Amino acid sequence: MKIVRFLSGDKKILYGAYNQDVPAVARIIEGNVWGDYKITSQDAPIGKLLAPLVPVNILALGINYKKHGDETAMSHPEQPILFLKTTSSIVGQEGPIVLPAAGPDCVDYEAELAVIIGRKAKNIKPAEVMDYIMGYTCANDVSARDWQFDKQKGQWARGKSFDTFCPLGPWIVTKEEIADPDDLGIRAILSGRVVQDSRTSQMIF
Repeated sequence: MKIVRFLSGDKKILYGAYNQDVPAVARIIEGNVWGDYKITSQDAPIGKLLAPLVPVNILALGINYKKHGDETAMSHPEQPILFLKTTSSIVGQEGPIVLPAAGPDCVDYEAELAVIIGRKAKNIKPAEVMDYIMGYTCANDVSARDWQFDKQKGQWARGKSFDTFCPLGPWIVTKEEIADPDDLGIRAILSGRVVQDSRTSQMIF
């Protein structure tokens, strides 16, 4: 199932089940999409697609593709390089990416797979991980490279957390629809040109 978060015609923020064959409407979801919910029989017009969620945290891994590490001449890490992006960086997938006044000249893109954790989780055993994953969405880890590498060496949060630096969406694909998340294609397309083409099988962690 594809779950969208959208602005309806009467300006309400709703969750809905999305059918790509009928893109103008979504079947309204009632209840808590992170808990008990039901898909109603009522359709609502989609006025605007929003980011499919506003999470509590955005946790990301740096230098997590073998090819990316090779391209940037960075060694492959022995432990995951964890960094945070602020929730204020979230924008819907059709929203503009605003170049920050503090660093407009070195803004870069990184197409990513975002894993949606659907339940409160701590100290999870590897065998239990899939029980906590709700689904997946597309993400763009926009980065101001000058702030990431030159102005604040070793501190990535600011360079990756300017407003609009985390486009998400357009929808959450529930895990039941993804047969093998460890081998998905990831592409970034800029002005009609493919500028990034990889697979999740290239991930180090």
